[in-house]
Amino acid sequence: QVQLVESGGGSVQAGESLRLSCVFSEIPYATYCLGWFRQTPGKKREGLATIDRPGNTGYSDSVKGRFSISKDSAKNTLYLQMNSLEPEDSAMYYCAAEPWCQVLRGRVYEAMDYWGKGTLVNISS
Repeated sequence: QVQLVESGGGSVQAGESLRLSCVFSEIPYATYCLGWFRQTPGKKREGLATIDRPGNTGYSDSVKGRFSISKDSAKNTLYLQMNSLEPEDSAMYYCAAEPWCQVLRGRVYEAMDYWGKGTLVNISS
């Protein structure tokens, strides 16, 4: 069982930046993926970015060039640096983990087994 806890959400104005963090428990698998997702009420959950154990990354078109995923394996922490935020980025943001996964061709991996409870991001215009 992998546990994940997000933090770093809040309210900022359009154009500003936020960095989300996600502390995760040990992942006892040779390969795994970690990812960031977001969801607003009434909408489908959207995969934003994925990073695998070697550090390969994938991004959705909606955030490519503005958001950056990274991890600090020594600290068991996943990050999402979000720049040039827009009101449309307002959502609940979740981190997630999937064992036996790797990022291929820069794509976002959607099918995660383990999820955090989320952190709320609100962008005002």
